[in-house]
Order: sequence, then structure tokens, then C-alpha cells
Amino acid sequence: MAISELPVPVAVATDRPAVQWGPIILGGLGASAISMVLLAFGSGIGLSAVSAQPYAGASAKALAVISGIYVLITAVVSFALGGYVAGRLRTPSEDFVDERHFRDGAQGFGVWAVSVVVVGLLAASGAAGALKTVAQMTAAVTAGGAAGAVSAAGNPANASGAVSLNPTAYAIDRLFAPSAGSAAQAAGQPTPLGAAATAQPMQATPQVTRDEVIAPVTRVFATSLKDGQLAARDRTMLVQIVMQQTGLPQADAEKRVDEAYADLKTAEQKVRDAADQARKAGLIASFVAAATLLIACAAACVGAAAGAHHRDERVVVRAFGSSRFW
Repeated sequence: MAISELPVPVAVATDRPAVQWGPIILGGLGASAISMVLLAFGSGIGLSAVSAQPYAGASAKALAVISGIYVLITAVVSFALGGYVAGRLRTPSEDFVDERHFRDGAQGFGVWAVSVVVVGLLAASGAAGALKTVAQMTAAVTAGGAAGAVSAAGNPANASGAVSLNPTAYAIDRLFAPSAGSAAQAAGQPTPLGAAATAQPMQATPQVTRDEVIAPVTRVFATSLKDGQLAARDRTMLVQIVMQQTGLPQADAEKRVDEAYADLKTAEQKVRDAADQARKAGLIASFVAAATLLIACAAACVGAAAGAHHRDERVVVRAFGSSRFW
């Protein structure tokens, strides 16, 4: 096995530092600024491609794919230019050729690291609250978010006074809706024949009584959704409550309970499906973001190496017919 000897350096390394932070910071700030400009330009293009009208504009999937490709191109271009500036401005040291090439490329890595850390800190300061909220919502849905929604059914209005579109509150409203016979009597109309013995007008009850009625219903719905089925004794209790509150016969009360529970279970499944889709979308977005950052790191290193090569070869870069930096 042949062992190659290391080349003897032509000159001793000077006191120039291996890492020159001036070009690195300038390149990192330049890469961040260029990426912001390109992303702002791309946002304008994306807004022009979407439309609030039905069947108009680009679809969500097409827009997501195009946005991902554009972000990747933006990262490559911006970090390559930032690395080029850092590599070209670096003062070379009198050392091994391979070592000098490594240090030139490391300048691009420094540009990438500084830019990612700065942008990450700025993004974290503004997105920490949003990420915390998303994490709490995901955990709530995973542990039974629909059961948590059931517990809020007794308070259909939020702090601002707006009515909350709660599936459980809607199911309870349908459960205790006045029967046809009670509605007819309330309007002063005669009750249909055969309904007088079974349908009684719904009496107005205080808020305390209403809360006492709704509380067990919400607990039954919460437990049933968690277990996946409505127990027979719970179903019997709900039927009795509906009969007492609405005056419906037993058959109609049983039908109303079954329909309300089926609708609530369907709504709960839709919530879980939406949460699962959001989780998958977030997972894909995380991997795409990580891959984009790694590609941007490679682009910064390549750009720094190209800038150092042009510096050593004294290559004049002309832009818009001028050799100056504009």
C-alpha cells in the first residue's frame, strides 16, 4: 500500500484568522435579504393565482407544489449568492491548497448557519404562540377533542357574545326541539287527533333547570363518543329526558336520540379526519423544510467556493455591463 506524502507548504501561514466573520455576516445578511425579496415577490404571484370564486384559480395541491418548488429555488439562489460574496471577500491564507479550499467552502457554511439562526430566532419569537396553540389543539384532538367539545355544549356563546358552532350544542338543540304538537298548541292551533294524549306543550323552565337537564346529556355524549358506542342504559336515560322535555312518544324520542347521536358521531369523525390531515401535512412540510435547508447549505458552500475561485483567478464579474458592485 502506497502512502502519499503531504505536500510541503510553500509559505508559513500568516496571522490571518481561519474564520473571517465579516464576510460571513455580510453574506448571511445578504442571503436573508435576497430570500425575503424573492419570497415577497412569490407571495404576490401566489395571491394572483388564487381566487375566492368557486372553480377559479389554481387548486390547493397545485399551489402547494408550486410554492414548494419556488421556496427551494429561492433558498438555492439566495444562499448561493450569499456564499459567493463571503467566499470572494475572504482574504486567503498562505497555506495548503486543499486547506485553503476547505476554508473557502467553510465560509459558505458559516453564511448558511448565521442566516438560519437569525431567521430562526426571528420566526420563533413570532411563532412560539402559534406553535403552542397548534400543539395544544393536536393533543386535545388526539386524546379525544370531540369529548372536550361536548363539555362546552352548555355554553353556546363565547366571550364576545357570538354563537359558537358546536356540533354537540347543535345535537342537543335538535334533541330538545319542541314537537309538532307542542308547536301547534303554542301557536293557538288545534292539536291533531291522537296527539293530545302524548304531546304536551313545552313549558318554559329557568336557566338552572335547563343546565341541570343539559349537563347529564353532555356527559353521556362525551362518554359515548370516547367509548365508540351509545350504551343501552344511557340511551334509555336520554329517551326519558327527551320525552319529559318535549312530550314526544317513546318511539319518536328513541328515533330523535339515535339520529342526534349518529350526527354527532359523524361530526366527531370529521374533526378527527381533519386533524389527521393537518398532522400529515405538517409532517410533509417539516421534511420538505429540512431538505430545503440542507440543499441551501450545499448551495452556500458551492457559492463560497466559486467566489474564492474567482478571487484567486482574478475573474471579473460583470453585471448589466459593469464590473462594479452596482
